[in-house]
Amino acid sequence: MTKRSRSGRLAPADEVFAGRKRKLVPHEFVLEALAPLGPVTRPMFGCVAVYVGDRIVLALRDKPAPEPDNGVWLATTEEHHAALRPEFPSMRSIEVLGRGEVTGWQVLPADAPDFEEAALRACALIRAGDPRIGKVPGERRRRAPRREAARPGGQTKP
Repeated sequence: MTKRSRSGRLAPADEVFAGRKRKLVPHEFVLEALAPLGPVTRPMFGCVAVYVGDRIVLALRDKPAPEPDNGVWLATTEEHHAALRPEFPSMRSIEVLGRGEVTGWQVLPADAPDFEEAALRACALIRAGDPRIGKVPGERRRRAPRREAARPGGQTKP
């Protein structure tokens, strides 16, 4: 029901203000598979980053473009790619991070025929504590303190 405010304008219904609507999490079945570990999600570059403890393990993406990068992103390093490839034949580097370049992050593409099976396999490896998936993010860089401007005569501001 809409109400009139003191100014006479129509005010939106109270249910609009009841709570912020959460955006849908893409590939939510992944979070269900990781539920025993208590995953935490955070927004990251328009995706949903998935953390287990202090490690980022996955990112979930479903955006209009570029579509080939939609799916489940694995947080890994280049040294683990060869060992992971037999388990995830459709795994590849993420195009949006550099076309043709090998990146630490790898994607299990949503349009691959084995997508759900591969994503659930990745979740099983994470639950088993596989060291090939997951990274502890580095500390954020802090800004360097601003230098004080030199005053005439070589003095600086207090």
